[in-house]
Amino acid sequence: MVSKALVRLVSAVHRRRMKLLLGIALLAYAASVWGNFVNMRSIQENGELKIESKIEEIVEPLREKIRDLEKSFTQKYPPVKFLSEKDRKRILITGGAGFVGSHLTDKLMMDGHEVTVVDNFFTGRKRNVEHWIGHENFELINHDVVEPLYIEVDQIYHLASPASPPNYMYNPIKTIKTNTIGTLNMLGLAKRVGARLLLASTSEVYGDPEVHPQSEEYWGHVNPIGPRACYDEGKRVAETMCYAYMKQEGVEVRVARIFNTFGPRMHMNDGRVVSNFILQALQGEPLTVYGSGSQTRAFQYVSDLVNGLVALMNSNVSSPVNLGNPEEHTILEFAQFIKNLVGSGSEIQFLSEAQDDPQKRKPDIKKAKLMLGWEPVVPLEEGLNKAIHYFRKELEYQANNQYIPKPKPARIKKGRTRHN
Repeated sequence: MVSKALVRLVSAVHRRRMKLLLGIALLAYAASVWGNFVNMRSIQENGELKIESKIEEIVEPLREKIRDLEKSFTQKYPPVKFLSEKDRKRILITGGAGFVGSHLTDKLMMDGHEVTVVDNFFTGRKRNVEHWIGHENFELINHDVVEPLYIEVDQIYHLASPASPPNYMYNPIKTIKTNTIGTLNMLGLAKRVGARLLLASTSEVYGDPEVHPQSEEYWGHVNPIGPRACYDEGKRVAETMCYAYMKQEGVEVRVARIFNTFGPRMHMNDGRVVSNFILQALQGEPLTVYGSGSQTRAFQYVSDLVNGLVALMNSNVSSPVNLGNPEEHTILEFAQFIKNLVGSGSEIQFLSEAQDDPQKRKPDIKKAKLMLGWEPVVPLEEGLNKAIHYFRKELEYQANNQYIPKPKPARIKKGRTRHN
């Protein structure tokens, strides 16, 4: 009996031990599974963190680009006046992306008018007016004035034409077409919509003058078959067209005879005397003077010209008006002046005198003073310092793009570059 009871007791203890061992094993297994689960979860979380970090590295530059785009879409324009509907004009500027045209665009936009710029970008550049793109008062049209244009405007500033010798001699037939057919198209537009047209003529209508200084009554001394005739005679016939339309069709016209002008946004290699001298001085190259350098020129700063153009457009003066600076300098004096302002060690190099180069050029601006109340106010040194600063920045920009501009001679088979 005792032995049986002992066997049962041992058997019961053994079963309990087995159950206990089995329970411990189950607990150990569960703990192992849980540990693996926790480890896997940790690995997954670390992997997700790494993935998120990688995504962040890729996305951050995109966020930067989006911020830049938002800034460009919400760019601050130059301050613009508010004009009432009756005072605000719809103004067309042909050649408005060029040197003078872009500065005129700035003034008219800041005065509160609606401005449409038309340019075929032969010499004009979009970057000259890009700070207005997107403004509700501004529109830019890529168009050649040799083709008709149909829009509604109140005033037309007709500036479209290459103005530097290398550019207008590059394609003389195109220059003639722009100044004749282009002017006819703009006069036709002015007639259709009842707009007033201002023609940007030039002192070149006086040619190589035999009268000094040149007043508006002087008829000029021009070579009609010389290398500059495409521009000189093109502007002369454009003036003729303006007064034909005025007399026959009653179109209101204004004619500005513009003398040498300089300032920021000039093409660095357009072949004109100011840009040539500044570029050569900044790059330490010889300043090239054609002939003896005794030829005279009178240079005005671009802001003075723009003020004169606006004053003429809004005046009652329908006859031609000279817009220029009567302060006369020889080319040699001017070369030395720019050399000193730049602080350049460049030498002055004398080359053969250019064909048809006017020996004297000085405007008589009594008419502009009397009838427009206009005269230049920016001193030559101040204007040149602004132009030099602009050219220096342009050189830095172009150096970063591995492009170094050089003064460009006129592209003609005969004759040479001349001062403008």
